[in-house]
This record gives sequence, structure tokens and C-alpha cells, in this order.
Amino acid sequence: MSYQVIFQPSGRRGQVPPGKSLLEAARELGVDIEAPCGSAGICGKCKVKIETGFFPKFGLESSLQHLSLLTEEEQQTLMEEEIAENYRLACLTKVWGDVLVFVPEESRAAKQVVLEEGTRRSITVNPAVRKYLIHLESRSLGDSRGDWELLRESLWREHNLPSEITVDYFVLRKLPIVLREEEGQVTVWVWQGREVIGVEPGHGEGLYGVAVDVGTTTVAAYLCNLETGKVEATKSLMNPQVRYGEDVLSRISYAGTNPDGLADLNKVIIEGINGVIAALAAEAGLIPQQIADVTLVFNTAMHHLALNLEPQFLGQSPFLPAVKEALDLKARELGINISPGGRVHVLPVEAGFVGPDNMAVIIAEEPYNSPHTKLIIDIGTNGEIVLGNQDFLASTSCATGPALEGAQITFGMRAAEGAIERVRIEPRTLEVEFRVIGSDLWSSESNSGKARGICGSGIIDAVAELFSSGIISASGRFNKDLPTNRLRKNAAGKTEFVLAWAEETAINQDIIITQGDVRAVQLAKAALYVGAKYLMEKFGVDEVHEVILAGAFGTYIDREKALIMGMFPDCPPENIRAVGNAAGDGAKLALLNIDKRNEAGEIAKKVKFLETTLEPDFQTRFAEAIAFPHAKDGFPNAQELLNKIKEESDDE
Repeated sequence: MSYQVIFQPSGRRGQVPPGKSLLEAARELGVDIEAPCGSAGICGKCKVKIETGFFPKFGLESSLQHLSLLTEEEQQTLMEEEIAENYRLACLTKVWGDVLVFVPEESRAAKQVVLEEGTRRSITVNPAVRKYLIHLESRSLGDSRGDWELLRESLWREHNLPSEITVDYFVLRKLPIVLREEEGQVTVWVWQGREVIGVEPGHGEGLYGVAVDVGTTTVAAYLCNLETGKVEATKSLMNPQVRYGEDVLSRISYAGTNPDGLADLNKVIIEGINGVIAALAAEAGLIPQQIADVTLVFNTAMHHLALNLEPQFLGQSPFLPAVKEALDLKARELGINISPGGRVHVLPVEAGFVGPDNMAVIIAEEPYNSPHTKLIIDIGTNGEIVLGNQDFLASTSCATGPALEGAQITFGMRAAEGAIERVRIEPRTLEVEFRVIGSDLWSSESNSGKARGICGSGIIDAVAELFSSGIISASGRFNKDLPTNRLRKNAAGKTEFVLAWAEETAINQDIIITQGDVRAVQLAKAALYVGAKYLMEKFGVDEVHEVILAGAFGTYIDREKALIMGMFPDCPPENIRAVGNAAGDGAKLALLNIDKRNEAGEIAKKVKFLETTLEPDFQTRFAEAIAFPHAKDGFPNAQELLNKIKEESDDE
């Protein structure tokens, strides 16, 4: 007998014998959890959170009753509130049933690699929040004006701000004290010239805002100086919602099938945003209350979950969002911890599964200002595709699933230290070299960075190399007659290929690629290709001038190998470029320049959205795109790359 144990956010899962500790299970499944005390139960570093309830995505009922009873050591080490929230020490907790375990950031031995950097872009600093220094006149006995009326008149007289300007209630509450601290000298924060959202005694130093890109898997945030435009600090973390599902549909399902599902999902992402804002402020020597403005971008599902909006109708045809237009909300209404009067700007939604993050990419890359047709692909668990130039702009989305980020792959893992990120297969000998995150050397040069699993860029490398070296055919099937011991059958009679032998790994297991792993990649790449091809055909585009890959996956994958696999329509390799976290760039642009917010609002109304799954021949087109690089469409540039690989092999 054995039980299923799933660890999030890594997505690693497996069958565990009864009575084994969660820490032992984690190590066997390649999940590194801190345990410096050697499992003595005294350091508290291995604490994990047990998720309870039924999780339909996994077909699993997780319960505290499926674990050993809370030990005396745990009661002494864990705080009362942690015990109440189902935290346990992995080293002391035994498995007696199926369980879903969330490993918090501080307990993870391997830090997730999150793409924070984008592309250097010029920007005119014109923020929504500006500060004004006021010198209030001395008050006499006959002056009956209230403090607010005096300040409002001073703003009009000294800075020509409108007399209709309003004041935030929280600012009004502290106004009498602040106005009298520095002999009438006060610094005033004004939002869009319409509302006073902050006051400081004297000559206030600095004015700051935060741009946040909330991805399905990761969150990246940027602290910016609203006066200079300088990025003062950058932080990132795993999206804590991952514990409730790896993709947007599973989270929508969780919100709809659990009584407190939406509240749970909203709570953890707001806590995550507050945590990353606090970390940014601390690095810059600030406190969160000194931050005046925030911009948020995310896909539409994350948008609804972060704003506490009912998401269930996003998952049902016709996939309608609760709101599409841009929003300006008080941060305190969302529970976001910045200046009490500060606001949060949310970029507009394009369609059901094309959200503000895609608008952020668009205003960063500005295809609408280009005479040349650009194809922009932001690859994640939900792929977003934009096609356009100065004459038209169109978009679509496709469910690529989490395979391209390492999830649902047999030895898949997040992009953390020890993950295989690059693979090379010698076409003649079929021997493998790989490189892991955290090491600059290939496995043939050194084995110091032992492999723990394989991340998204590694799985793309591996599958492309399997295809180009003839180990798998264009259909994705293994060629079972090749003379190599790396190609073998498992206990169930299924063919698999060994990427790394057990002695080359940190988990003492062979890291393999299965037929199911190849198929998962094929399904993801087919979704991307079909989406892009539909856009091209609907708008009469025979070929694109440039393919732009946005996001972490688009940055780290090998562009030529992605082309060989047919992840997007054929294009000269030199015209394919990666632009990093363009959604994060767009969020920063919207934070620093109010004109970019207005631009996003106007462009969102003009983008034509195509729902590809409603096309009558979608299933046929999808099936054709599963082949490498495609069953029918020509790929002359990809074929040229394959011919070059063959020629180099023959020369050797």
C-alpha cells in the first residue's frame, strides 16, 4: 500500500509508503526542504502547510487525518497561529493517507529563479502622483477657515491646482497635526491633480511607487522613484496561489467548488503582494506607508482573484470578465499595504483570457507604432499572442498548460538550482550533455552541479534534441531500434529515454523523458502555433517580419530549437528576439507615465480578439500542429537548421 503525496509549488508528486515522513518523501521526490537540525524537530526550518479538502485537479482528498498526530516537539516549535493554519514539521510528520503539501518560500532549499529583468526602454516621467511643497500662511484669530480649506486654497494659489480638488479621508484625519509640525511647511501628495492622498510635515524626501506583475506562477515587483523614474529595487516570489492549482482553470475550479475558495485565493495573493512590497521598501530603507502608487498587471483570472471578483464565468462560454476597463482603486480597499490614501491602477482587460498583462506587453513593445508586422508571444501556463502593426492589432490566447514550466513532466520542476536547463545530444553516439541552473559547466566538464529535475527550457531543449538526432520521429514517437542503452522500456513496458544517470543526479535516480512528456510538450507547442497561425490567416498576413518572445520562458529557451519544434510560424532565426519580462516593463511604464495608462485604455478598445477554439476546423488544425515542426505547413528556416545539424554530424 502507498499514498499519493503532492508538493507545491514544485508540482512534484509520487506514491509514498505509509509511515514515511514528509521530509523523507520530499527528498525522494526531489523536493529540497531545509532541515539543518538533521530531523531533530528543533530548528523549525522544515515547516510545511497541509492543504485540506478535495482537489478535483488531482482527484485527491487531503486531510490532517491522513497524517500522524501533532508531536510535542511540533507544539513547542510552531506558533499557535501556525498550528491553527495547518503547519507541520516535515521531519516529524508521517504519511498515513493522500496529502497535498505546500512548502513555503522560507522552507525551500532551492530558490526559484524568477525573471525580473525586461528590456531597457526610454520613458518620460509623468506619474499619476506628484508632490507639492506648500508654505501655509500664519493664522490669526479672525481666520475661520478649516485646515483643509486653507490647504486647498494654498494648492490653488501656489500651484494652480483646481479648486475642486478633494482630500482622502485618512489624510483629513491627520491633517491638523501635520500642518502644525513644521511651522506651516508641508509636502502634499496629489493624485492626478484631483485628490490629496498624502501629507508630510516639512520638505518630504522622495516619492515612490511599485509596479507588480502577477503571473500564474511567479510575481515580480519593482520599486520606482516617481520623480526620477529610477528603479530602486526589484523583488520576486512564487505566486502563493500555486498551492491551489498550477493553472488558471484549476484555480477557477477551486474558487467555485470550495465555500471559501475565492476568499482563500484572494487572501494568499494579497499577502504575497504585501510581502513583496514590504521587502522592496526595506531594501530601499523605506516603510510601505511611504509608497504612494501601485500598478498591477496579471492575466484575467489572476485579475479577478486579486480583486476578489467572482471568476467562475471566465471558465464558461462566452468567457466574460466582470469588468474590462481600467480601474483606479484605493489600495486599502484591496488590503494592499501602502500609504493609506494611495491608489492601485489596474490596466484594462482585453478579453476572457487576455488580461492586463498582455496590455502591458503591448504598450511596452508598441507594435501599433510599427510599419512592420510583429508577432508577440508571451509564453506561460496561459499563452498570449499578439499580431499587428500600425494598421491593425489582434490577439488571442491559448491554454499551453504548465508543461512548459516544468510541471506535469515526469521529472519536471520549477526553474530552481539543480534544474536541467540546457541539453545537447550528439547525433552519432546519442550521448547526452546537460547543464543545470547554478552551474556554468556542462555535465561532461564537471558533475559539481548535480541535476534534481528538468525545467521548462530544459524540456524544450531535450525534446528538440531528441527530434533533431532522430530519437523521436516527426510524430513524436520514440524510434525503438536505436543502438543506445539510454532508450529503454520501464516496468510497465513503456519506452523512455535517460537524460541523466542516477550518479549524475542529486536525487539518486535516473532522470528520464517519457512518451507522455513528449506529448505534453507537443500539445503546448501546437496550441501556440495554431493561435498564431489563425491570427495571421484572419488578417491576411503571409509572413511576419519579427517574432518577439516575452516572459521568462521566451527568454530562457533556445530560439532555434523552438523554431525546429514548430512553436511558432516559420521565421528567419535572426528575426526572433527575446525581450524579457515585457509585462513587468509595461507595468513600470504605466506607473511612471500616466499617458501610457491612457494609451493602454485606447489600444484595448481597438484590439480585435479571436477565440480560436470556436473555429470549426480547430481540432484538425491542432492535430496537424502536433507534429514536429508541422504535419503540412512548410518550415524552410527550420529545415535549414536541421540540415546544418546533420552536416556537422556527418563531418565529424
